[in-house]
Amino acid sequence: MARVWVFGENVDTDQIVPGRYAPYMTSEAELGKYPFIEHRPEFAKQVKPGDIIVAGKNFGCGSSREYAPKALKVVGVGAIIAPSFARIFFRNALSLGLPLFQADLTSALQDGEIVELRLDDYQIVTPHGAYSLPKPPDFVREIWAEGNLVQYYRRHGRFPGQERA
Repeated sequence: MARVWVFGENVDTDQIVPGRYAPYMTSEAELGKYPFIEHRPEFAKQVKPGDIIVAGKNFGCGSSREYAPKALKVVGVGAIIAPSFARIFFRNALSLGLPLFQADLTSALQDGEIVELRLDDYQIVTPHGAYSLPKPPDFVREIWAEGNLVQYYRRHGRFPGQERA
């Protein structure tokens, strides 16, 4: 079971992890202490592995900080669902193996609601119904299955979609 964390539109990387908490300013080991530390201070203390972020459009806008999606992966966020993502955030999250789904569930799901995230059939199951998530392309699912893009490359000796040499 997963808790839903609802955020608005245009959540930028500085809201996710402010620059002063960057790993090169603090430490890589402490990254999990800082997601939403100023925007929603209870998040880092209360988030549990598998919890879901549901947000409005343009999630992850702002600078190209890879440590923003990495901090969310470190605390175990199971997926982020938003109608749209900033391009660089989307690519960083994909490389890190953090599941993202483009869908608008901000009016369907409530903050704090307990749901079931089913990545096997791309569903969010709630007491009041089930919501389908868009099925990701094969290469995205392959990266998720390996954990991240680096692990995929180490196992297969190539990137998804590349032919073997």
